[in-house]
Amino acid sequence: MMITAIVSWIVVAGLLITSAGLLLYRDWRWGLGFLTGQYAGVFWLVLQHWPIGMAAAKLVGGWMAAASLGMTLLNLPQQQEPIEKYWTQGRAFRLFMVGMAALLAVAAAPRIEGVLPGMGIPVAIGGILLTTMGLLQLGMTTQILRVILGLLTTLSGFEILYAAMEGSSLVAALLVVVNLGLGLVGAYLLTVSSEEQTE
Repeated sequence: MMITAIVSWIVVAGLLITSAGLLLYRDWRWGLGFLTGQYAGVFWLVLQHWPIGMAAAKLVGGWMAAASLGMTLLNLPQQQEPIEKYWTQGRAFRLFMVGMAALLAVAAAPRIEGVLPGMGIPVAIGGILLTTMGLLQLGMTTQILRVILGLLTTLSGFEILYAAMEGSSLVAALLVVVNLGLGLVGAYLLTVSSEEQTE
């Protein structure tokens, strides 16, 4: 039990690093790498409340969404996404917001754990952290890939919190389908955007 708690805290630290990386790094390869690492952390936290089969389905669905985005981006012309104008100037602000999101997660987790006993503080912090970081990503960009990554991150945070409340296999399957759908929609939009730029 003690080892599980220690691993859970290590996973929460990993989620902070991967979600911060999604917010700070511009290269799509790094972004998809952080996303796949993030799904591994989500798998561990969801595994605290779901059977291994349901948690593994979540992991595989997330990795398939990341793979569909990666295969699409590999086949697109280079430099097809516009560079954000104030990226380097806004890096300090983004880092500050990462710190604020982490503080919010740590402050809110005991209250959520009080409302839903048995959830566990690491699970609550991980869910709140990913939801907040995903919303930050959505609020700071208009690029298609980054919007999709923000939506996937927000959904992952929600799924961590939801796993502690409900163990329905049907809902778990529906959430996997939503993840895959977001990946495929993102791949389609990236392709259409690239075709419009080359015309």
